[in-house]
Amino acid sequence: MIKENHTALSDFILLGYSEFPVLQVLLFMVFLFIYVGIILGNGLTIYVTLTDAALDSPMYFFLRKLSFLEIFYTSITLPKMLVNFLAENKNISFVGCAVQMYAMYVLASTECFLLAAMAYDRYVAICHPLHYKLIMSRKVCLRLVTGPLTLSMLVHMGQTYLLFTLPFCGSREIDHFFCDLSPVLELACADIFVNEVYLFAASIVILILPFFLIVASYIKIISTILKMPSVEGQKKMFATCSSHIIMVSLFYGSAIIAHLTPRSKETKDINKWLSLFYAILVPMFNPLVYTLRNRDVKNCMKKLFHRKL
Repeated sequence: MIKENHTALSDFILLGYSEFPVLQVLLFMVFLFIYVGIILGNGLTIYVTLTDAALDSPMYFFLRKLSFLEIFYTSITLPKMLVNFLAENKNISFVGCAVQMYAMYVLASTECFLLAAMAYDRYVAICHPLHYKLIMSRKVCLRLVTGPLTLSMLVHMGQTYLLFTLPFCGSREIDHFFCDLSPVLELACADIFVNEVYLFAASIVILILPFFLIVASYIKIISTILKMPSVEGQKKMFATCSSHIIMVSLFYGSAIIAHLTPRSKETKDINKWLSLFYAILVPMFNPLVYTLRNRDVKNCMKKLFHRKL
């Protein structure tokens, strides 16, 4: 079936933001600057947390993995997007579209669970500080990363297979800047009920389940912090969680609205901009939020720059 589709439809056209023809060069410069910032910012976070012994803890282990994810999944979409700003040919091959979609969703889904793992880490550190090193062992941390990655690969393998075995006999134009699931589904000329049911079930597992785990962790964290007698102690504990709360709000706020709202002509453009936010802008904010609001990371970066100078 895939071979039949591939011969009938050899490629798609990524429209991106071609509705602004006059701004293509300007948009290229803006997103090139953002991409370089994502690589440098997240790369610096990885380097600092790897080389400084003071940051050898589960929290920075998860932060390092988060930075790896941000670099890789923006590299799946942004280079092609940059090329399309300047090129007249905005085509992406049938197989290339499937690979891009699969890789993008696997990495983004892994990030959902990684944010949940980071919330659990803060829960253990604040609510069970005496057992923190025992509970958050190296083996447990690795399982909290590799388990969600494996689950995401299996879930989206089925989802991608179901989508790209559909017949595509209509338009080739994808009204998006990457091969997102919903815009590609709109091009299928067959019954997509099974795909929509699978998508809904996958969204529950990938988006809603980690979100509830994060909420449950922070309910326990807040209740524990409020029981502390010292106001200064409460402020310090809240400060250790603030960066993570900001990133969860930015990522989940845009991702849930983009993927769980009913599709319509009115929401199509909104969802495209929301996808831009969680897929590109959140990875840019990640190193800024975690470094500017984290005293330990700032101190390590200062020491690093002093050594280099």
